[in-house]
Amino acid sequence: MSFAQGLCLDLDAVTAGLTLPWSSGIVEGHVNRIKTIKRAMYGRASFRLLRTRILPRS
Repeated sequence: MSFAQGLCLDLDAVTAGLTLPWSSGIVEGHVNRIKTIKRAMYGRASFRLLRTRILPRS
């Protein structure tokens, strides 16, 4: 299946993504940051340290 065929199969989602005023970009940015931190720490650190690096300081 080509990229264009995939877009045609989910035309409602494509239309909504281009016309609605809100975006999930902020959330995707946070997910990307967390995945990057996890990859860098894989096999080297405990969950406690990972949690300390991910959660914001209050």
